[in-house]
Amino acid sequence: MLKILLPVTACLLVLTCICLVWICKFRGRISGCNIVVALSILGGASNQLIGDENIELPLVSFRDIVTATNDFSNENMLGQGGFGKVYKGILEDEKEVAIKRLSKSSGQGAEEFRNEVVLIAKLQHRNLVRLLGYCIHEDERLLIYEYLPNKSLDVFIFDAASKYVLDWPTRFQIIKGVARGLLYLHQDSRLTIIHRDLKSSNILLDEDMSPKISDFGMARIFGRDQQEANTNRVVGTYGYMSPEYAMDGAFSVKSDTYSFGVLLLEIISGLKISLPHLSEFPNLLAYAWNLWNDGKPMDMVDSSTADNCSPTEVLRCIHIGLLCVQDNPYNRPLMSSVVFMLENETTELSTPRQPVYFAYRNSEAKETGENTSSSMNNMSVTMFEGR
Repeated sequence: MLKILLPVTACLLVLTCICLVWICKFRGRISGCNIVVALSILGGASNQLIGDENIELPLVSFRDIVTATNDFSNENMLGQGGFGKVYKGILEDEKEVAIKRLSKSSGQGAEEFRNEVVLIAKLQHRNLVRLLGYCIHEDERLLIYEYLPNKSLDVFIFDAASKYVLDWPTRFQIIKGVARGLLYLHQDSRLTIIHRDLKSSNILLDEDMSPKISDFGMARIFGRDQQEANTNRVVGTYGYMSPEYAMDGAFSVKSDTYSFGVLLLEIISGLKISLPHLSEFPNLLAYAWNLWNDGKPMDMVDSSTADNCSPTEVLRCIHIGLLCVQDNPYNRPLMSSVVFMLENETTELSTPRQPVYFAYRNSEAKETGENTSSSMNNMSVTMFEGR
């Protein structure tokens, strides 16, 4: 009798578990213990990234997403980039969300999708965007984020009309907020995370214009004692990548420091790193250094903030930005030092050296944000034109 009961009981338990999982899925929720199962559909095990710990993150049904976005209508579209389109959606509980629908032809594959889902679920900081859920449906891959009404930073600083919304105090708070978010990734979370694609379009702004770092598909986790890593697949955005990463595939926390320096100078000047309208300079770094070296750094300040800015704060930020974009990564400050320098005006700063005007242009690169690939020194290099 026991030999009969045991198999029957086991079968009933298995069937019960299967039914519970499908019921949860139908409701749009699967607990953290099942996220690994869903992600394994994409290939590979998520525990290769952060271990076997449970992750509480809802798996939202594709049907609910179609309803929330009005069948991905153009009226609901918030924007688009190289990885796909982003839509505003309203879920059944009336919660507003932003839904990123990855393009089937995008460069963001299974690894990047899995990386973002598993990684962001582990991160909690006021200056990092919150991932609320995800969806896997046939060949569709979607990410559900908190909805931030003011979209991304580039929408403001590079637009002739919108840039006036960001006065200097607001820009300074954004600079410090991004710095704190990076510090959390590098040092204050229990993981050491290199973002690898920090740029103005990946900084989202909430209703109070507080910044939140987004897009962690390219992020990488370092081991406890790891200082640097190398890759043959270089991914990133033109102008924001450090020279050692773009040329040799070497990246570290100092690679993010470099990107932060570029971003800081963009926020101050309201100019893109590529700077196509100033033909006498190869990029914004050359322009900033030229003015700094000539004793006229305030000339690079965005005209929309010139009347309300603090010269002391602006000069200090330009100084810090130039320190962050030093050619040698060992000469760049850690983000802990950057935060300290931003928040302590009396701290003495070291003298910056002239940065390398590093530029790698792909002749086929477009201004659409689409990724382009090429090889350099037997390396696969993927770059995105900044929006």
